[in-house]
Parts: sequence; C-alpha cells; structure tokens
Amino acid sequence: MDAPLLTHPTPVIVPGTGEDLDIDRPWQVVVWNDPVNTMTYVVYVFRKLFGYDETKATELMLQVHHEGRAIVSDGPREQAEIDCFRLQGHGLWATIEQ
Repeated sequence: MDAPLLTHPTPVIVPGTGEDLDIDRPWQVVVWNDPVNTMTYVVYVFRKLFGYDETKATELMLQVHHEGRAIVSDGPREQAEIDCFRLQGHGLWATIEQ
C-alpha cells in the first residue's frame, strides 16, 4: 500500500542575503568631489548626461564641491548602474547607493 500524501503546507525557507534592502526605494547615483575635474567640466557632464539646465547642473556641482558629494539621479538599480558607468566614463567619481 502506498504512503498517504501530506496535505498540510510546508514552510518555505528563504535564505538571507545579509543585506536589508528595500526594493521599493530608488537607487541613488552619487558624484563625489575629486581634485582632478574642473567645475566647468562637471557642469558640462551633468548637462550632457542628464539634460539638466545650467542652473541645476551648477547647483549640483557646487554641492559636490562644498559638501563632498551630491545625488545626481535616482531610479531603478539598472538605470542607476548605467548612469554611474556613464559618469565614470567621463572621468567623474560616482557610486550608487540605496
């Protein structure tokens, strides 16, 4: 005779990743101050890559200069990684964070 099938649900064990990330929160692209790039160049890059007007790009550049960093874009992780890569390709020091 065959063994009866279990009809009660069994718990699902989900392994932890060690990271407590909120997937609903957008990822942020951070540009850090560096001693290499000129202020004019940083404004140029922000305008070119993100389409910011002169005023917005200058505000972000000054935030980087005075505070050491500025969040220049946010969104899904994939887009943040692309933005970060593009900034790095233009010689800026950029990272992403959530």
